[in-house]
Amino acid sequence: MLDFMNLSVLVIGGSSGVGLATAQILDRMGANVTIASRNLEKLHEAKRLLSDTAQHLELDITDTAQIQALQDSPCWDHVVISAADTPMGGIMALNDDDARHAMDSKFWGAYTAAKYIPVSAKGSIIFVAGYLSVRPGKASALQSAINAALEALGRALALELAPVRVNSVSPGLMDTKLWDSLPSKKRLEMFDMAANKLPIGRVGLPNDAAKAVCFLIDNDYTTGSTVYVDGGGRIA
Repeated sequence: MLDFMNLSVLVIGGSSGVGLATAQILDRMGANVTIASRNLEKLHEAKRLLSDTAQHLELDITDTAQIQALQDSPCWDHVVISAADTPMGGIMALNDDDARHAMDSKFWGAYTAAKYIPVSAKGSIIFVAGYLSVRPGKASALQSAINAALEALGRALALELAPVRVNSVSPGLMDTKLWDSLPSKKRLEMFDMAANKLPIGRVGLPNDAAKAVCFLIDNDYTTGSTVYVDGGGRIA
């Protein structure tokens, strides 16, 4: 049985989606969890879903100075990086500034966090990427490139930062608030269409990816790996 009792875990992007689901599992299993996000209102909402011992930290992962300010803090046992502000769209549709911001948020933010946030030698860093790294779509060039870069970063840092373990979790299509901007009918149609193509017969939930994150935290013989939680999306 997984045992996270008294482990200190920082979950960046822990106010929603996979990050919040991960924080909830770890919190239930005895870890000392701190969730971080740039949105203080969402942090307060997420904190209500955790135990009284959980902490929250207002943090913008694209702000290098804020990340650097953490380098003198006590070492974390594990750091999970799930934060991302990455608009969807094809290369011709996306505004150039939005595209650069997406890279700053999901890739450079993770890079900077891994560089400056102290992690115990027996601990780990886990990036949340995405299966588009290996299964791009017709309008996902940027997302595919960012996710592939993040997975490659994880493999390289597993060597550079050893004995700290570095791994990635790459979810497939997930039913999260990321899609709330779509009209409800269109969103459900998209999920149904995807589910019909997947061997598993459904789209993912944040908890599916969160369980993979917890596996990587617990398994101290795993580093430089990417765990795909995609319902078979890579082979469908």
